[in-house]
Amino acid sequence: MSKTPQIKDGHAFVQHRRALFEYEVLERHEAGIALMGSEVKSIRNGKASLAEAFCQFNASGELFLHQAHIGEFPMAHARNHSPLRLRKLLMHRRELEHLAEAVAQSGLTLIPLDMHARAGKIKLALALCRGKKTYDKRASIKEREQKREIQRAVREHK
Repeated sequence: MSKTPQIKDGHAFVQHRRALFEYEVLERHEAGIALMGSEVKSIRNGKASLAEAFCQFNASGELFLHQAHIGEFPMAHARNHSPLRLRKLLMHRRELEHLAEAVAQSGLTLIPLDMHARAGKIKLALALCRGKKTYDKRASIKEREQKREIQRAVREHK
């Protein structure tokens, strides 16, 4: 019988790369995710995407992950999950209250950044963000290009 490989701490299974370009990150938080067994196996196999995902509070103050696609696990058969189902995020009550207040008052949004391993569990890194304006995006592109030029010049100089 084969053993399931251990998950290394800090290993990112899925990243939302576009989030850092589209949004200005104000605060970062970490939350647990209520997952089914077939979802955990799919995430470990890299069959997940956070491209369209966002986090939102429901009427009773619970935080849920919306539009996160976790592909079906082929070996689960009848016990498989729905790929786009809502997933409850697990955080301390004080953290949830702080985030709910920030989202309600300031017009900020909660964006998932990545799914990673911590102590053998799959966690979600989420950020309290404000949308960037077009000129902020242009500044980010310009800054990134300048860093690339500097790195090229250093490599050519050696």
